[in-house]
Amino acid sequence: MRRLVLLRHAKAEPATASDDALRPLALRGRTQAAGLGAALVALGAAPDVVLVSSALRTRQTWNLAKGGLNGRRSGVPTVVVTDALYNARVSDVLGLVADLDESARTVLVIGHEPTMAATAAFLAGPGSDDAALAQVRVGVPTATYSLLEAPAEVPWSAWERSSAVLTHVGRPPG
Repeated sequence: MRRLVLLRHAKAEPATASDDALRPLALRGRTQAAGLGAALVALGAAPDVVLVSSALRTRQTWNLAKGGLNGRRSGVPTVVVTDALYNARVSDVLGLVADLDESARTVLVIGHEPTMAATAAFLAGPGSDDAALAQVRVGVPTATYSLLEAPAEVPWSAWERSSAVLTHVGRPPG
């Protein structure tokens, strides 16, 4: 099975006149992010590869979440921080995923709304969970992850409209 986890960063400080990409996590966001790694492990979705937007709040989300990945099956995931996820469209996310090495089985993408939910809605095909699909169609709150699955034989480059099953949308406790 291949798993793609699309995660909206944790709660950030309110926008100001300064550079949006430099907004840090709020205290609540730090608490949210700290619970994400354990939530992914409990879901059986500890990542092999992590794609992270270059924005400060997404990098902080990953830095806090990774501590909860203790006890995962394999070693430390490969992490790629990229500007391409900051103002990404669905096609940008799919392009990054298509370029992944086929040995990756579980991939975590940490980005922004509305793109994370829109990507999940775009990929969700037959057999997807109705409640999860309804949620991603309207957007997701901070620190929300969407889990999509496809058979291992389906290469990352073949992930396109309705090609995966959206099995779960969740948030860490707290």
